[in-house]
Amino acid sequence: MSKKPKFRSFSKRLTRWIAFTQLIVMVFVSYWIFVLAKNIVLMEEASLHKSSLLSAKASVGRILSEVYTATNNRVDEIQENLGQPDKLADIMSKVVAQNPTIRSCGVSFVDNYYPQKGRWFCPYAVRGDDGKIEKRIIGSASRDYLKEEWFTEALKADSSYWSKPFFDASDSITPLVACMMPIRDKQGKTVAILGADLSLSWITKKAFGFIYSDNDTVKIQFGNSPNGRQKDDSDFSLLNIDWRGVTKKFIIDQDGTYLAHPDKNFIIKENYFELAKTTKDSIDDYVGHQMAAGKRGAYSEKNTDIITSLKFFDSHFWSVYIFYEPIEHTNWSIASVVPTIMIDPIANGLGVIMLVLIALALLVTRIAGHMIIKRATKPLSHLAVSASEVAKGNFSAPLPVIKHNDEIRQLRDSFDSMQRSLTHYVDELKSTTASKAAIENELKIAHDIQMSMLPKTFPPYPERDDIDIYGFLKPAKDVGGDLFDFYIHNEKLFFCIGDVSGKGVPASLVMAVTRSLFRNISAHTSEPERIAYTLNEALAEGNETAMFVTAFIGVLDLERGHMSYCNAGHNNPLIIGKEVSMLSCDPNLPLGVMDGVTFEKQEMVIEPQTTIFLYTDGLNEAEDIRHDQFDIERVMDLATSLVKEGQDQPTTMIQKMTEAVHVFVGEAEQSDDLTMLAIKYLKE
Repeated sequence: MSKKPKFRSFSKRLTRWIAFTQLIVMVFVSYWIFVLAKNIVLMEEASLHKSSLLSAKASVGRILSEVYTATNNRVDEIQENLGQPDKLADIMSKVVAQNPTIRSCGVSFVDNYYPQKGRWFCPYAVRGDDGKIEKRIIGSASRDYLKEEWFTEALKADSSYWSKPFFDASDSITPLVACMMPIRDKQGKTVAILGADLSLSWITKKAFGFIYSDNDTVKIQFGNSPNGRQKDDSDFSLLNIDWRGVTKKFIIDQDGTYLAHPDKNFIIKENYFELAKTTKDSIDDYVGHQMAAGKRGAYSEKNTDIITSLKFFDSHFWSVYIFYEPIEHTNWSIASVVPTIMIDPIANGLGVIMLVLIALALLVTRIAGHMIIKRATKPLSHLAVSASEVAKGNFSAPLPVIKHNDEIRQLRDSFDSMQRSLTHYVDELKSTTASKAAIENELKIAHDIQMSMLPKTFPPYPERDDIDIYGFLKPAKDVGGDLFDFYIHNEKLFFCIGDVSGKGVPASLVMAVTRSLFRNISAHTSEPERIAYTLNEALAEGNETAMFVTAFIGVLDLERGHMSYCNAGHNNPLIIGKEVSMLSCDPNLPLGVMDGVTFEKQEMVIEPQTTIFLYTDGLNEAEDIRHDQFDIERVMDLATSLVKEGQDQPTTMIQKMTEAVHVFVGEAEQSDDLTMLAIKYLKE
């Protein structure tokens, strides 16, 4: 015997569920209040850092604009002096002297433009560490600028552009980027490239306030600090980590190459995306692709709300915000990486206070809620006791009195109505059960009577060796409307099969009448068309229900094998001998449709060892659960296989047909009466 589960009060369970729900709500509310307070405190600081980034971006933009303007202003002068190549070095020197942002400047001519100067001719001026400007003519077999990528790409360009970053060829140390402009002759053909070189270390110094010492330690100059204090910081990761409270800025191009960075060893030598692969940080990869695509992030352009705070952890477990902006007229992007500020104590205190207040409210609510729920659910326990009595059959068990007009009062009234209904229902059920039992008994008797009217002894004529007959009928309901019958009179076999329209008791009554009429009429005539005619007249008279019977009537002369037949709207029988074929039948109306109808007789000779297979549509129209029909083709195929196997005896054939139908139908309910009659003519 299983152990009875422990009783648990509904009011207690409901109170616990409410308390649990309140706890969940408290946790979520406290969390969001904490986050809101934190964001309010951080908003102002985030705005300051954004302004700092935009200021640095503007500084870089001004530097690039100055270089572009200074270079562009010399294009016309150079083109006017193409016929005087010795003056070009002086022009380069003036460009460098008049523009402190430009480190060096040179104009590189195409191959053998001045035959007297040789293949390479590039007047060049560079500012030294001491501030002096040195003029040179560069280009040689060992320093073949004609094959350099920056030169070949510049010749293809239609206008000015910023080159990819590169190291100065003279020292292979100084990281540079150049503003490239085409120089054209009077025919408009590009004959040289003017390039003004800008030091990337100088950009870092001017835009970010980074100053590199001799030992490569970075001195961080705080641009917003009134006292200009500096801080050593030599440990950097991909996004300038080892913060120690310092904000970092850097610039990359669309390929991810660092153009400005607090660690000068990163400039040109390191690539953002390559380092992102080694760190395997999805945030690094996402930010890099956003910057390479020229997008801005962290702030909305429509308002000052932070739309993304890209956080990750460094070796010291400090999270950061990243702000990034594209630099106009270039494929560069500038970013600022900011350590998140420690949450203001007010925000932390507010979260703790809200947590305590919500906890107190939860405690008070639980105590009050438990008392209210216990009082409100008390009538339910009384109703449970009454329901148990009703379940035991005591329909008059007393119900509690409910003063309040609420759902519990409605439940109590429903129990009261249920008690009265159950009492009435039980009385009716007893009467209905008795009536149903009587009807079922009567249907069983009707079924037995119907089956007794059909031939049920097989073989029916064991003394004869000229005929073998077997019949089968399975109604879809207790009684059905199918019939078959046969008997021998004056050495003639009279047989028929029929299907009454409809099912159930009405069809069974018409079936009984049709079978009786067949016996009576065929006793006075052996002509099947006369039998059909007389049957039709009898069934059509007073047929107010419009029921009809499809029937096949045949008369087989057992001496000669001659068969005359008449088909009244029924399925064509099969003639099964060495081959299986369908008997040809003239169309005739079913019996009982209207009176005065004439029927056509047909004749044929039945060869010995031939079977006449008759059936109703319960065979060929049997359906499976998908409503696919067994169909006449399956019937004929099965009959053919049975002939080949030597199993064409009437009994075997009908049993095999029945088994095949049951397998095909499967779990589907039988939808129509199934009737078969097989007559095998044996006389040689």
